[in-house]
Amino acid sequence: MDETVAEYIRRTVLKIPRDEIKTMLQKWGLLSETQLQTINFRQIKENISQDVVQLCEENSADIKQAAILDIIYNHVYPNKRVWSVYQMKKTGEETEFFDLTDFKKKFKRRLRSALKNVTINFREYEDNAIWIRIAWGTPYTKPNQYKPSYVVYHSQTPYVFISASVLKSNLPLLCQALLLASNYHDIREMELRSHSLNSLKDIVFKRYSQNFQTHYPRPLQERNVAPESADLRIIQENRSEKERIERVNREVFGDGPQPKLEFAQYKLETMFKSDPQMDVLDKKEPFRCLVKFSSPHLLESLKSLAPAGMADAPISPLLTCIPQKARNYFKIRERKNFFPGSFVSP
Repeated sequence: MDETVAEYIRRTVLKIPRDEIKTMLQKWGLLSETQLQTINFRQIKENISQDVVQLCEENSADIKQAAILDIIYNHVYPNKRVWSVYQMKKTGEETEFFDLTDFKKKFKRRLRSALKNVTINFREYEDNAIWIRIAWGTPYTKPNQYKPSYVVYHSQTPYVFISASVLKSNLPLLCQALLLASNYHDIREMELRSHSLNSLKDIVFKRYSQNFQTHYPRPLQERNVAPESADLRIIQENRSEKERIERVNREVFGDGPQPKLEFAQYKLETMFKSDPQMDVLDKKEPFRCLVKFSSPHLLESLKSLAPAGMADAPISPLLTCIPQKARNYFKIRERKNFFPGSFVSP
């Protein structure tokens, strides 16, 4: 076994929590149960990794097999990467039978026709998700296994989730390969990014629903008894306002937890309003700007604005429409001729 392969396997094992190493190695399937029984999984991870490497040497493991272990790790821990959503589009609405073998063949052929030094690995999962790992090289260097790109493609859907490597120059080539292999003709980034791959799937696959009410909250209880001299009318108004904010917030965002979205942006276009006598603008052109939002948990942050007193309830539709607009951005772009992911305010 090559030394670079041995080192890569060792580092991959070190990333895995010790209590889960055996389970992941079983999913990997390279080592037999008899070989796994020879490993003491209670020792420190460095020693475990060395034992795994030794057994892999006996099995003559290569880099393709080592890459599969990395796919398994990233499938279990997708939140270790930052994911972006891309949507593809066909010329018509026709549906085609998806052939996984043909998809793999076309994808590999397109990448390798442009770049010889590239490692491509596939792994299918039960939810029709195809995980693709691409390690990029150059015409003069071998593929860098430590900085791969990841693609998660759900067959029969136009959505692709990409966690790109630091080599941004390879992203157009990756998109071309996806279009060719999946028989689409256009692809655009939806401007939604997050560490939570499942939350992005909830948004684009409409598994997350706003305006969904499952229960009514109990009336808010005052923690302290108000003094007899307090204005009871003001106390009642404050209580009613809190209940109203809670009700409106529930109608807008729903009862359940929000998908974990970390980045969103849209294009704002509106007419500049001023006193005609001031003649501020010579030309009547719209005011344009690009609005970007980022937060460790963007939708939950927006949901908490009104209860915290930082915004009026209900929150502006410009903020609450982000998931819905993201799902429909292709229609918006066709109708308004705006950039991918752009949302418009009249």
